[in-house]
Amino acid sequence: MSKVKYYYDPETLSYRQVEPKKGSKVRRTFFFVLGTALFAALFVFLLLGVSVINTPKEITLERELEQSQLQYEILNKKLAHMEDVLDNIQDRDNNLYRIYFEANPISDEQRKAGFGGINRYRGLEGYDNSQMIINATKRIEVLQKQLVVQSKSLDEIQKLANEKEKLLAAIPAIQPVNNEDLTRMASGYGWRSDPFTKARKFHYGMDFTAPMGTPVYASGDGVVTRADNGAAGYGKHIRIDHGYGYVSLYAHLSKYNVRKGKKVKRGDLIGFVGSTGRSQAPHLHYEVFKDNERINPINFYYGSLTAEEFEAMLQVASQENQSLD
Repeated sequence: MSKVKYYYDPETLSYRQVEPKKGSKVRRTFFFVLGTALFAALFVFLLLGVSVINTPKEITLERELEQSQLQYEILNKKLAHMEDVLDNIQDRDNNLYRIYFEANPISDEQRKAGFGGINRYRGLEGYDNSQMIINATKRIEVLQKQLVVQSKSLDEIQKLANEKEKLLAAIPAIQPVNNEDLTRMASGYGWRSDPFTKARKFHYGMDFTAPMGTPVYASGDGVVTRADNGAAGYGKHIRIDHGYGYVSLYAHLSKYNVRKGKKVKRGDLIGFVGSTGRSQAPHLHYEVFKDNERINPINFYYGSLTAEEFEAMLQVASQENQSLD
């Protein structure tokens, strides 16, 4: 039962009952219901953990998430660039370096093989961005493996290059007597007339006529294996083992400038022109062996003659004349 309220009326000098205004009861009921609804809504939001307004901590976390996504995009671009650069290096390695040094190319399966077996990324699962993290980790690990393969390949190429450099330095590649010291190139490789018997005989080297005592030079890097006059017909002669199956011979010398066992470099002075042994006049008889077979020395003068000088020598060497030994 609602309370009855009174007020004092000064005109009548008496208390009068307060009459309730029309609609006031309705307004009170409305505000009561509205307040109840708002309270209920607030209670639901608090119960479900939903916040209409982000807290400073939430704003900070959102910014960190955006920053992380930006960093991931930058990482993706860098990884793509590194993959392109590495692909280019691998292509040059297979199609240039390994071909030049006569090495077998490395297959794509070997270069770009993945990682099998157990799940390597189990520890990265269960997070909001697990797949993103796993994908980036996979790409980085594949790149690391490719870099290891490429590094080993370059080590092999370097070793082959060093061997190639040694080979090029070892091949008998220069004329053993300087052009300015030559009287003439007397006889080449092939059938010639023997100076003593006048019979047609195969001449296995090249004869360079020069004054007695003209310097003779090593035509390639190697080790002196002989410096004596113990071979029939050659007189005082020197043999140099260049490795890789190559040997050069210098015959009819007047004296030596090296001894057996000495290491020499291309262009080193090893002896002097003479006419010892089976020789008709002072000259150098020069031979080149490959795998114990005599070959034409004229094919090994690329290191000291111009094209014109080589052409002139080729014409003289091809003439079937008389040799000097």
